[in-house]
Amino acid sequence: MTFRPKYITFDCHGTMINFDMAGAATDHYSKILSAEALAKFIQDFSAYRLDEVLGAWKPYAEIVYNALERACKRNNLAFDPAIAKEIYHRVPTWGPHADVPAGLAKVAHEIPLVALTNSMNAQIPHNIEKLGSPIAHVFTAEDAQAYKPQMRAFEYMFDQLGCGPEDVLHVSSSFRYDLMTAHDLGITNKVWINRGHEPANPYYGYTELPDVSGLAKVVGL
Repeated sequence: MTFRPKYITFDCHGTMINFDMAGAATDHYSKILSAEALAKFIQDFSAYRLDEVLGAWKPYAEIVYNALERACKRNNLAFDPAIAKEIYHRVPTWGPHADVPAGLAKVAHEIPLVALTNSMNAQIPHNIEKLGSPIAHVFTAEDAQAYKPQMRAFEYMFDQLGCGPEDVLHVSSSFRYDLMTAHDLGITNKVWINRGHEPANPYYGYTELPDVSGLAKVVGL
């Protein structure tokens, strides 16, 4: 695929930012869980975070709190609210995957970059400043009052940009949070950054890249 969009829109956490919830959970629970049990706990924590964002908007601190509490219950662990709070406060400290700064720099001077992120307004500037390239627009779940994968998050972005699905190239490492919804909304130009989060799903129509460094070629730069 070679497509020169009006905007390149990105998922932020996981795709550009190394969203290390697994590492946070490991720090807190590895001493009390076996390796096998810890892997299951991390998987449950991830699944509950997705479930929590599907309803009405609420602050991301509540997403983390509720997901961790549910994962603890499922795995017969005592829930400590202080751990949920500590994990939440890690989010703005996380920086980009190693390939991201140089990969973004190859395209940022030609095509405006947009972040569509399941983040809070107070969190995301700390992540964005670590990317090393200019992001023209940042739209959060707090702005949209909806988390991805809900369509309203994408629709808010389109309204703010004054464009439609045909005008963007959407880039994400997640089908469940981004690319399935992008497909349903008619975003035909999509890039899946395969960071090992999910298995490939060719039905949704995308260009697969191992990292962001190959993005410039996709848009003909």
